[in-house]
Amino acid sequence: MAIELVDELVGGTYAAAWPLIRDDLGLSYAEVGIVLAVPGFVGSVLDPLIGTVADTARRRTLLLFGGFAFALSAALASASVGFWTLLIALLIGNPATGAFVSLAQATLMDLAPGRRERNMAWWTLAGSFGYVGGPVLLTVALWIGMGWRGALAGLALVALGLTLAARRLPSAFQGDGGSLVQSLAAALRAMRRREVLRWLALLEAADLLLDVLFYFLAFYLVDVAGWSVVEAAFGIAVWTGAGLVGDALLIPVLRFVRGSAYLQASALGALACYPLFLAVPGYWPKLVLLAALGLLNSGWYAIPKAGLYGSLPGQPGAAIALGGITGLVGAAVPLAIGVAAEIAGLGATMWALLAAPVILLALTPRR
Repeated sequence: MAIELVDELVGGTYAAAWPLIRDDLGLSYAEVGIVLAVPGFVGSVLDPLIGTVADTARRRTLLLFGGFAFALSAALASASVGFWTLLIALLIGNPATGAFVSLAQATLMDLAPGRRERNMAWWTLAGSFGYVGGPVLLTVALWIGMGWRGALAGLALVALGLTLAARRLPSAFQGDGGSLVQSLAAALRAMRRREVLRWLALLEAADLLLDVLFYFLAFYLVDVAGWSVVEAAFGIAVWTGAGLVGDALLIPVLRFVRGSAYLQASALGALACYPLFLAVPGYWPKLVLLAALGLLNSGWYAIPKAGLYGSLPGQPGAAIALGGITGLVGAAVPLAIGVAAEIAGLGATMWALLAAPVILLALTPRR
Protein backbone atom coordinates (compact mmCIF):
# COMPACT_ATOMS: atom_id res chain seq x y z
CA MET A 1 0.00 0.00 0.00
CA ALA A 2 2.84 2.41 0.80
CA ILE A 3 4.49 1.61 -2.54
CA GLU A 4 1.29 2.54 -4.37
CA LEU A 5 1.00 5.73 -2.30
CA VAL A 6 4.51 6.90 -3.24
CA ASP A 7 3.97 6.00 -6.89
CA GLU A 8 0.86 8.16 -7.08
CA LEU A 9 2.52 10.97 -5.16
CA VAL A 10 5.10 11.11 -7.94
CA GLY A 11 2.42 10.87 -10.62
CA GLY A 12 0.28 13.52 -8.95
CA THR A 13 3.23 15.89 -8.71
CA TYR A 14 4.01 15.42 -12.40
CA ALA A 15 0.39 15.98 -13.41
CA ALA A 16 0.08 19.28 -11.56
CA ALA A 17 3.57 20.43 -12.57
CA TRP A 18 3.38 19.82 -16.33
CA PRO A 19 2.73 23.49 -17.24
CA LEU A 20 5.75 24.48 -15.12
CA ILE A 21 7.90 21.69 -16.57
CA ARG A 22 6.88 22.70 -20.09
CA ASP A 23 7.80 26.33 -19.51
CA ASP A 24 11.10 25.55 -17.72
CA LEU A 25 12.25 23.08 -20.38
CA GLY A 26 10.66 24.80 -23.39
CA LEU A 27 8.50 21.83 -24.49
CA SER A 28 5.75 21.82 -27.12
CA TYR A 29 2.50 19.80 -26.85
CA ALA A 30 3.97 17.23 -29.24
CA GLU A 31 7.12 16.90 -27.11
CA VAL A 32 4.99 16.46 -23.99
CA GLY A 33 3.11 13.72 -25.83
CA ILE A 34 6.41 12.05 -26.72
CA VAL A 35 7.81 12.09 -23.17
CA LEU A 36 4.53 10.58 -21.96
CA ALA A 37 4.06 8.02 -24.74
CA VAL A 38 7.55 6.66 -25.47
CA PRO A 39 8.27 5.59 -21.86
CA GLY A 40 4.81 4.02 -21.85
CA PHE A 41 5.71 2.00 -24.93
CA VAL A 42 8.97 0.84 -23.36
CA GLY A 43 7.25 -0.06 -20.11
CA SER A 44 4.52 -1.99 -21.93
CA VAL A 45 7.13 -3.93 -23.92
CA LEU A 46 8.91 -4.93 -20.70
CA ASP A 47 5.74 -5.65 -18.67
CA PRO A 48 5.28 -9.17 -20.14
CA LEU A 49 8.77 -10.06 -18.93
CA ILE A 50 8.12 -8.46 -15.54
CA GLY A 51 4.82 -10.32 -15.28
CA THR A 52 6.36 -13.69 -16.04
CA VAL A 53 8.98 -13.08 -13.34
CA ALA A 54 6.13 -12.31 -10.92
CA ASP A 55 4.98 -15.93 -11.12
CA THR A 56 8.46 -17.25 -10.24
CA ALA A 57 10.65 -17.20 -7.13
CA ARG A 58 12.48 -14.10 -8.41
CA ARG A 59 9.64 -11.70 -7.69
CA ARG A 60 11.11 -9.94 -4.67
CA THR A 61 14.54 -9.45 -6.30
CA LEU A 62 12.99 -7.73 -9.32
CA LEU A 63 10.74 -5.65 -7.06
CA LEU A 64 13.76 -4.26 -5.21
CA PHE A 65 15.60 -3.54 -8.44
CA GLY A 66 12.52 -1.67 -9.68
CA GLY A 67 12.38 0.37 -6.49
CA PHE A 68 15.95 1.61 -6.87
CA ALA A 69 15.30 2.49 -10.54
CA PHE A 70 12.07 4.28 -9.55
CA ALA A 71 13.97 6.48 -7.08
CA LEU A 72 16.69 7.15 -9.67
CA SER A 73 14.09 8.23 -12.24
CA ALA A 74 12.54 10.82 -9.91
CA ALA A 75 15.99 12.15 -9.03
CA LEU A 76 17.03 12.46 -12.68
CA ALA A 77 13.76 14.18 -13.60
CA SER A 78 14.31 16.75 -10.86
CA ALA A 79 17.68 17.60 -12.45
CA SER A 80 16.54 17.55 -16.11
CA VAL A 81 17.60 20.47 -18.30
CA GLY A 82 15.68 19.79 -21.50
CA PHE A 83 13.58 17.40 -23.56
CA TRP A 84 16.16 14.60 -23.81
CA THR A 85 17.15 14.50 -20.17
CA LEU A 86 13.50 14.39 -19.10
CA LEU A 87 12.80 11.64 -21.64
CA ILE A 88 15.69 9.53 -20.28
CA ALA A 89 14.42 9.96 -16.71
CA LEU A 90 10.94 8.82 -17.67
CA LEU A 91 12.31 5.96 -19.79
CA ILE A 92 13.87 4.64 -16.59
CA GLY A 93 10.82 5.38 -14.47
CA ASN A 94 8.05 3.70 -16.47
CA PRO A 95 9.53 0.16 -16.52
CA ALA A 96 10.65 0.68 -12.92
CA THR A 97 7.04 1.36 -11.96
CA GLY A 98 6.06 -1.94 -13.56
CA ALA A 99 8.63 -3.82 -11.49
CA PHE A 100 8.18 -1.91 -8.24
CA VAL A 101 4.46 -1.18 -8.09
CA SER A 102 2.94 -3.96 -10.19
CA LEU A 103 4.84 -6.69 -8.36
CA ALA A 104 3.73 -5.24 -5.02
CA GLN A 105 0.17 -5.36 -6.33
CA ALA A 106 0.60 -8.98 -7.46
CA THR A 107 1.77 -9.86 -3.96
CA LEU A 108 -1.32 -8.20 -2.49
CA MET A 109 -3.54 -10.27 -4.81
CA ASP A 110 -1.78 -13.43 -3.56
CA LEU A 111 -2.49 -12.59 0.06
CA ALA A 112 -6.28 -13.05 -0.13
CA PRO A 113 -7.62 -14.40 -3.44
CA GLY A 114 -11.21 -14.28 -2.17
CA ARG A 115 -11.02 -10.54 -1.44
CA ARG A 116 -9.46 -9.30 -4.66
CA GLU A 117 -12.14 -6.72 -5.48
CA ARG A 118 -12.14 -5.14 -2.03
CA ASN A 119 -8.34 -5.31 -1.71
CA MET A 120 -8.04 -3.54 -5.06
CA ALA A 121 -10.43 -0.91 -3.72
CA TRP A 122 -8.11 -0.44 -0.71
CA TRP A 123 -5.11 -0.30 -3.05
CA THR A 124 -6.84 2.36 -5.17
CA LEU A 125 -7.70 4.32 -2.03
CA ALA A 126 -4.01 4.38 -1.07
CA GLY A 127 -3.24 5.64 -4.57
CA SER A 128 -5.92 8.30 -4.28
CA PHE A 129 -4.13 9.76 -1.27
CA GLY A 130 -1.15 10.10 -3.61
CA TYR A 131 -3.28 11.66 -6.34
CA VAL A 132 -4.44 14.29 -3.84
CA GLY A 133 -1.11 14.63 -2.12
CA GLY A 134 0.89 15.22 -5.31
CA PRO A 135 -0.72 18.56 -6.23
CA VAL A 136 -0.74 19.58 -2.56
CA LEU A 137 2.95 18.70 -2.29
CA LEU A 138 3.69 20.76 -5.40
CA THR A 139 1.75 23.72 -3.99
CA VAL A 140 3.75 23.56 -0.75
CA ALA A 141 7.02 23.19 -2.68
CA LEU A 142 6.19 26.28 -4.76
CA TRP A 143 5.22 28.24 -1.65
CA ILE A 144 8.51 27.52 0.14
CA GLY A 145 10.58 28.10 -3.00
CA MET A 146 11.63 24.50 -3.77
CA GLY A 147 9.64 24.30 -7.01
CA TRP A 148 8.70 21.16 -8.89
CA ARG A 149 12.33 20.02 -8.90
CA GLY A 150 12.54 20.01 -5.12
CA ALA A 151 9.28 18.09 -4.84
CA LEU A 152 10.52 15.31 -7.13
CA ALA A 153 13.92 15.16 -5.42
CA GLY A 154 12.24 14.73 -2.03
CA LEU A 155 10.03 11.94 -3.39
CA ALA A 156 13.12 10.20 -4.79
CA LEU A 157 14.53 9.99 -1.26
CA VAL A 158 11.22 8.64 0.09
CA ALA A 159 11.12 5.98 -2.66
CA LEU A 160 14.67 4.94 -1.84
CA GLY A 161 13.78 4.44 1.83
CA LEU A 162 10.66 2.50 0.92
CA THR A 163 12.68 0.22 -1.37
CA LEU A 164 14.99 -0.64 1.51
CA ALA A 165 11.95 -1.41 3.67
CA ALA A 166 10.51 -3.65 0.91
CA ARG A 167 13.26 -6.18 1.59
CA ARG A 168 11.02 -7.41 4.43
CA LEU A 169 8.16 -8.43 2.12
CA PRO A 170 7.01 -11.98 3.01
CA SER A 171 8.92 -14.63 1.08
CA ALA A 172 5.88 -16.93 1.18
CA PHE A 173 4.27 -14.88 -1.60
CA GLN A 174 6.99 -14.81 -4.26
CA GLY A 175 5.35 -17.08 -6.81
CA ASP A 176 5.28 -20.82 -7.32
CA GLY A 177 8.86 -21.19 -8.52
CA GLY A 178 7.93 -22.06 -12.14
CA SER A 179 10.28 -21.20 -14.99
CA LEU A 180 10.04 -18.00 -17.05
CA VAL A 181 9.13 -19.98 -20.16
CA GLN A 182 6.29 -21.78 -18.36
CA SER A 183 4.92 -18.52 -16.95
CA LEU A 184 5.03 -16.77 -20.33
CA ALA A 185 3.36 -19.69 -22.12
CA ALA A 186 0.56 -19.75 -19.54
CA ALA A 187 0.01 -15.99 -19.93
CA LEU A 188 -0.22 -16.24 -23.72
CA ARG A 189 -2.71 -19.10 -23.47
CA ALA A 190 -4.85 -17.02 -21.12
CA MET A 191 -5.04 -14.17 -23.63
CA ARG A 192 -7.21 -16.30 -25.92
CA ARG A 193 -10.06 -16.27 -23.41
CA ARG A 194 -12.89 -13.84 -24.06
CA GLU A 195 -13.34 -12.88 -20.40
CA VAL A 196 -9.67 -11.94 -20.06
CA LEU A 197 -9.83 -9.81 -23.22
CA ARG A 198 -12.97 -8.08 -21.95
CA TRP A 199 -11.30 -6.94 -18.70
CA LEU A 200 -8.17 -5.84 -20.55
CA ALA A 201 -10.29 -3.68 -22.90
CA LEU A 202 -12.20 -2.20 -19.97
CA LEU A 203 -8.95 -1.25 -18.23
CA GLU A 204 -7.63 0.57 -21.31
CA ALA A 205 -10.96 2.36 -21.91
CA ALA A 206 -11.30 3.49 -18.30
CA ASP A 207 -7.79 4.92 -18.41
CA LEU A 208 -8.96 7.62 -20.85
CA LEU A 209 -10.72 9.44 -18.01
CA LEU A 210 -8.13 8.43 -15.43
CA ASP A 211 -4.43 8.73 -16.31
CA VAL A 212 -4.88 10.24 -19.79
CA LEU A 213 -7.13 12.98 -18.43
CA PHE A 214 -4.69 13.39 -15.55
CA TYR A 215 -1.81 13.97 -17.99
CA PHE A 216 -3.55 16.78 -19.87
CA LEU A 217 -5.89 18.26 -17.26
CA ALA A 218 -3.46 20.94 -16.07
CA PHE A 219 -2.78 21.97 -19.68
CA TYR A 220 -6.52 22.16 -20.38
CA LEU A 221 -7.26 24.25 -17.30
CA VAL A 222 -4.41 26.70 -18.02
CA ASP A 223 -4.42 26.89 -21.82
CA VAL A 224 -8.10 26.39 -22.67
CA ALA A 225 -10.07 27.36 -19.55
CA GLY A 226 -7.70 30.26 -18.82
CA TRP A 227 -6.92 29.38 -15.20
CA SER A 228 -3.67 30.33 -13.51
CA VAL A 229 -1.14 27.64 -12.59
CA VAL A 230 -2.15 27.87 -8.93
CA GLU A 231 -5.87 27.63 -9.83
CA ALA A 232 -5.13 24.63 -12.05
CA ALA A 233 -3.20 22.90 -9.25
CA PHE A 234 -6.15 23.53 -6.94
CA GLY A 235 -8.55 22.19 -9.58
CA ILE A 236 -6.53 18.99 -9.89
CA ALA A 237 -6.49 18.72 -6.10
CA VAL A 238 -10.30 19.04 -6.08
CA TRP A 239 -10.63 16.37 -8.78
CA THR A 240 -8.30 13.98 -7.02
CA GLY A 241 -9.79 14.83 -3.62
CA ALA A 242 -13.26 13.91 -4.89
CA GLY A 243 -11.75 10.71 -6.24
CA LEU A 244 -10.30 10.00 -2.81
CA VAL A 245 -13.75 10.40 -1.23
CA GLY A 246 -15.24 8.17 -3.92
CA ASP A 247 -12.60 5.51 -3.41
CA ALA A 248 -13.24 5.54 0.33
CA LEU A 249 -17.00 5.20 -0.23
CA LEU A 250 -16.48 2.42 -2.75
CA ILE A 251 -15.21 0.00 -0.10
CA PRO A 252 -18.51 -0.19 1.87
CA VAL A 253 -20.55 0.10 -1.35
CA LEU A 254 -18.98 -3.10 -2.69
CA ARG A 255 -20.39 -4.96 0.31
CA PHE A 256 -23.88 -4.53 -1.15
CA VAL A 257 -23.49 -3.75 -4.88
CA ARG A 258 -21.86 -5.85 -7.57
CA GLY A 259 -18.77 -4.20 -9.03
CA SER A 260 -20.08 -4.48 -12.59
CA ALA A 261 -23.38 -2.81 -11.66
CA TYR A 262 -21.52 0.06 -10.00
CA LEU A 263 -19.26 0.40 -13.05
CA GLN A 264 -22.24 0.74 -15.39
CA ALA A 265 -24.00 3.31 -13.21
CA SER A 266 -20.90 5.47 -12.80
CA ALA A 267 -20.13 5.30 -16.54
CA LEU A 268 -23.64 6.55 -17.28
CA GLY A 269 -23.09 9.48 -14.93
CA ALA A 270 -19.73 10.32 -16.52
CA LEU A 271 -21.34 10.21 -19.96
CA ALA A 272 -23.54 13.11 -18.87
CA CYS A 273 -21.00 14.95 -16.69
CA TYR A 274 -17.88 15.08 -18.90
CA PRO A 275 -19.46 16.93 -21.88
CA LEU A 276 -20.88 19.50 -19.44
CA PHE A 277 -17.43 20.00 -17.93
CA LEU A 278 -15.96 20.77 -21.36
CA ALA A 279 -18.87 22.95 -22.50
CA VAL A 280 -19.72 25.20 -19.55
CA PRO A 281 -17.73 28.42 -19.03
CA GLY A 282 -16.65 29.88 -15.70
CA TYR A 283 -14.36 28.81 -12.91
CA TRP A 284 -16.85 27.54 -10.33
CA PRO A 285 -19.11 25.51 -12.67
CA LYS A 286 -16.10 23.70 -14.08
CA LEU A 287 -14.72 23.11 -10.59
CA VAL A 288 -18.01 21.55 -9.42
CA LEU A 289 -18.21 19.32 -12.50
CA LEU A 290 -14.56 18.34 -12.03
CA ALA A 291 -15.37 17.21 -8.50
CA ALA A 292 -18.34 15.21 -9.83
CA LEU A 293 -16.07 13.51 -12.38
CA GLY A 294 -13.65 12.59 -9.60
CA LEU A 295 -16.45 10.89 -7.71
CA LEU A 296 -17.78 9.08 -10.77
CA ASN A 297 -14.36 7.77 -11.82
CA SER A 298 -13.90 5.96 -8.51
CA GLY A 299 -13.60 2.23 -9.01
CA TRP A 300 -12.79 2.45 -12.72
CA TYR A 301 -9.37 0.94 -12.11
CA ALA A 302 -10.04 -1.25 -9.07
CA ILE A 303 -13.06 -3.13 -10.42
CA PRO A 304 -11.72 -4.03 -13.92
CA LYS A 305 -8.29 -4.89 -12.47
CA ALA A 306 -9.86 -7.15 -9.85
CA GLY A 307 -11.92 -8.71 -12.64
CA LEU A 308 -8.74 -9.36 -14.62
CA TYR A 309 -7.04 -11.01 -11.63
CA GLY A 310 -10.21 -13.02 -10.99
CA SER A 311 -10.21 -14.29 -14.59
CA LEU A 312 -6.61 -15.50 -14.08
CA PRO A 313 -6.71 -17.45 -10.78
CA GLY A 314 -3.25 -18.38 -9.54
CA GLN A 315 -1.58 -16.26 -12.25
CA PRO A 316 -1.14 -12.71 -10.89
CA GLY A 317 1.95 -12.28 -13.03
CA ALA A 318 -0.06 -13.11 -16.16
CA ALA A 319 -2.32 -10.15 -15.38
CA ILE A 320 0.75 -7.89 -15.38
CA ALA A 321 2.14 -9.46 -18.55
CA LEU A 322 -1.10 -9.19 -20.51
CA GLY A 323 -1.68 -5.68 -19.22
CA GLY A 324 1.69 -4.78 -20.69
CA ILE A 325 0.75 -6.21 -24.09
CA THR A 326 -2.50 -4.26 -24.31
CA GLY A 327 -0.75 -1.29 -22.72
CA LEU A 328 1.19 -0.87 -25.97
CA VAL A 329 -2.04 0.42 -27.48
CA GLY A 330 -2.82 2.57 -24.44
CA ALA A 331 0.69 4.03 -24.47
CA ALA A 332 -0.01 5.56 -27.88
CA VAL A 333 -2.94 7.59 -26.58
CA PRO A 334 -0.97 10.43 -24.89
CA LEU A 335 1.10 10.82 -28.06
CA ALA A 336 -2.06 10.89 -30.20
CA ILE A 337 -3.64 13.46 -27.87
CA GLY A 338 -0.50 15.61 -27.95
CA VAL A 339 -0.24 15.54 -31.76
CA ALA A 340 -3.98 16.16 -32.19
CA ALA A 341 -3.82 19.08 -29.75
CA GLU A 342 -0.94 20.56 -31.74
CA ILE A 343 -3.04 20.36 -34.93
CA ALA A 344 -6.65 20.92 -33.86
CA GLY A 345 -6.23 22.53 -30.43
CA LEU A 346 -6.43 20.96 -27.00
CA GLY A 347 -10.02 22.06 -26.38
CA ALA A 348 -11.36 20.09 -29.35
CA THR A 349 -9.10 17.11 -28.70
CA MET A 350 -10.34 16.62 -25.13
CA TRP A 351 -13.73 15.51 -26.49
CA ALA A 352 -12.12 12.25 -27.64
CA LEU A 353 -11.91 11.10 -24.01
CA LEU A 354 -15.71 10.76 -24.01
CA ALA A 355 -15.08 7.32 -25.51
CA ALA A 356 -14.29 6.03 -22.01
CA PRO A 357 -17.83 5.87 -20.56
CA VAL A 358 -19.23 4.73 -23.92
CA ILE A 359 -16.92 1.70 -24.00
CA LEU A 360 -17.51 0.93 -20.32
CA LEU A 361 -21.26 0.87 -20.88
CA ALA A 362 -20.84 -1.40 -23.90
CA LEU A 363 -18.38 -3.95 -22.47
CA THR A 364 -19.07 -4.20 -18.73
CA PRO A 365 -20.60 -7.65 -18.05
CA ARG A 366 -24.25 -7.54 -17.08
CA ARG A 367 -23.86 -10.51 -14.71
